[in-house]
Amino acid sequence: MTEKRQLGTVGPQVSPVGLGFMSFRLSADEAEEQQSKAVVDAAIDAGITFFDTADVYGPKFSEKLLGRAIKGRRDDLVIATKFANALDRDTNPDARRVDGRPEYVRTAVEGSLRRLGVDHIDLYYQHRVDPQVPIEDTVGALADLVEAGKIRFYGLSEPGPQTIRRAHAVHPVTAIQSEWSLFSRDIEQHTVPVARELGIALVPYSPLGRGWLTGAVRSRDDLSGRRLDHPRFAEEVFATNRQLAEEVIAVAAEVGVAPGQVALAWVLARGTDVVPIPGTRHPEFVRENAGAVGVELSQEQTARLEKLADQVAGSRSARPENLGTEAPPATPA
Repeated sequence: MTEKRQLGTVGPQVSPVGLGFMSFRLSADEAEEQQSKAVVDAAIDAGITFFDTADVYGPKFSEKLLGRAIKGRRDDLVIATKFANALDRDTNPDARRVDGRPEYVRTAVEGSLRRLGVDHIDLYYQHRVDPQVPIEDTVGALADLVEAGKIRFYGLSEPGPQTIRRAHAVHPVTAIQSEWSLFSRDIEQHTVPVARELGIALVPYSPLGRGWLTGAVRSRDDLSGRRLDHPRFAEEVFATNRQLAEEVIAVAAEVGVAPGQVALAWVLARGTDVVPIPGTRHPEFVRENAGAVGVELSQEQTARLEKLADQVAGSRSARPENLGTEAPPATPA
């Protein structure tokens, strides 16, 4: 994979497809370490240079495993992680579910640096907007981390459009991370136009529709973990969404590629400012995802696929209140 895409107007260049690391959150034992290293090795061999994790995955396990897997190769990679979901909610009754206070930002980054085993983070996201803290306060702390060399760039995950503007006015936002796929297109209404107006990259997570668009989900027996409780896999909507996924499978058969490659090709075609980060625990699927670069869909196939989102049943999140959050007004100076 020789093609590169730039994150934002001044951000780093990365592979067109990245690797999301949320699947590695069960533990940090030897078996998980071997599995995660096999996936990272396959990604690097396939030309993937962009890796995305978060402190809350596990919590903490994902960062530790990614850090071990990239040891000795870190300089050639772009590493992103996230903060804001409090890690001590189970032991600290006063912990906030989402925390964007400057003091929390400063504490969280030190933990992520230590777990990753790196001296700086390339792209540091606020995982969710804190509905109690002005975004100007949070971004002020992030700007200080940039100046200190602890992070190179920062981004926001699932922010509202006005929060993006306010954050960008304090310090330029490099990337916006949000769910975006053939099954989830609501960000096209507000988030995408604002990001493009300001020169901010778009990093879609769950570009494979949490597995729906890979063709691997045939019945509810194929589900495990988080997907069992996700609204789009609920028993009452399963048949509807299963039928929609058949259209992706049909197009894939026409093109002669895997269904997931069709789904990723559609996302990649949204623009050169778009870098999806599909996640997987399997090296063969890493190679398959990387192979989506270069897959072309006809206008007729694209038109068929773009009818799907309006028919999908169920919310794209079990917590829709966390999507498109706007930060409270800044306190007058």
